[in-house]
Amino acid sequence: MIAKVHLIRRNKLGFFVTLALWLLVAGLTLTGCVSEPPALTPTLLPLPPEASSEAAAAAYPPPDLGYPPPAATPTAEIVAAYPVVPSAEPLPATTTPAADVLVTATVGNVYFPIVGEGQPTADSTETPSPTAAPTMLPTPEPTATTAAAIASLATPISVVDFDAVRAELAAQGQQLAYNKIGFHVTFLEDRQELDLYMQRLDSEGVPFFLKSVDNAEPLYKAQELMKVSGVPHTLVYRSTAHDVPDYNMDPILAAEAYWELEKAIWPPELDPDLVWLETMNELDKNRSEWLAQFSLRSAQLALRDGFRWAAFGWSSGEPEPSDWEHPAMLELLRLIGQNPDRLAIALHEYSYTTQDIGDQYPHKVGRFLDLFRVADAHGIPRPTVLITEWGWSYDSIPAEPDAMEDIAWAARLYGAYPEVKGAAIWNLGRLDNLLLPLNTQVQGLVDNMLALSLDSYFTAPAPPSQTPLDAGMFPPPR
Repeated sequence: MIAKVHLIRRNKLGFFVTLALWLLVAGLTLTGCVSEPPALTPTLLPLPPEASSEAAAAAYPPPDLGYPPPAATPTAEIVAAYPVVPSAEPLPATTTPAADVLVTATVGNVYFPIVGEGQPTADSTETPSPTAAPTMLPTPEPTATTAAAIASLATPISVVDFDAVRAELAAQGQQLAYNKIGFHVTFLEDRQELDLYMQRLDSEGVPFFLKSVDNAEPLYKAQELMKVSGVPHTLVYRSTAHDVPDYNMDPILAAEAYWELEKAIWPPELDPDLVWLETMNELDKNRSEWLAQFSLRSAQLALRDGFRWAAFGWSSGEPEPSDWEHPAMLELLRLIGQNPDRLAIALHEYSYTTQDIGDQYPHKVGRFLDLFRVADAHGIPRPTVLITEWGWSYDSIPAEPDAMEDIAWAARLYGAYPEVKGAAIWNLGRLDNLLLPLNTQVQGLVDNMLALSLDSYFTAPAPPSQTPLDAGMFPPPR
């Protein structure tokens, strides 16, 4: 009986508890239907880690991080001369100018790439006075048939008998110079056109100049031609992943970290014995002494690891002539002079206007003369120069007859200086994944460029004579 009463009480208790819970749920539901919903507080998802931070960490690892094995087998002398660890007395670091000073500083002859036809402004357009140099033989007027290249493409091309011309010039104390003007390429739309151009020149034994950015394919094709024929084409590769080093670091440590970064993205199909590596692009000219120290160490590392390397990639109209005379810069020039087949200076030479390739000549096109003048004054061999960007404006070139006339003039200018290995016309291929009118315009030059290289030749004094550093010897065409 007692057990039955407890059972009844438990049943009643469960009933009332269930009823109460049901009433509570119903009340809350009715309240939600009547009341306005509360304001939502936005919740932001956590940001993913920034790729730039990771890239920066990878670009500049701790200075005590060990080096991977060299990319190529250097000689024992180079290994001994340029060990992995910097010398106990590195070059002193220069003081980095404050940001506000860099912004407000007034500098002369500074030119930056521009779109369109606006004329650049310079503080001074005076031609620097030439430095006294040893007696040199003048360069005679070339006997090149450049008119055939300037006009419409002749079919077939009348190819110069270069062997006969070479022998004739040697008897006159001169040496043969081929057309050194080639192409700057990115990602091509018509690969066959460039392939045929390279194959024809290679088959005729005529060297060409080719610079490619972010695209190793055309250089690989040229390299393979070169391996079979032995024709000394000048090939240059650059990646846009890391255009400038970290100016806030010590220049020696920055060079070592930056070099490892560039080696890591070198296309493995390219042969560093045949293809030049250009690492930097259009630098801060106000930091020229820091960059000289940086480049000196980079040059040592390039020699150690078996690369051909070109320093700087200065913008057209840069640097100032006096910048070549900083102590570290002179030491760099001496090292380049001792290794002309492994080290070089990369320059850009633009007129920044399609109207006049000789605008302010030789402050923009022809500025390499400033570098040679300093080298001569200090008894340093004229360094190897690669003009890795050349042309008029960023997005346009002149009409084809005028363009070819300008190119023929530049070919004569550069041909007179054997240390200038070539110049790359800007630009054949997409830019930022876009096709500019410039691409079609430059593409239209390919056939006439082929003709210029095959039916023309240029001259330079035979060593040890050198062409005088007189810009007036090569007056621009317009």
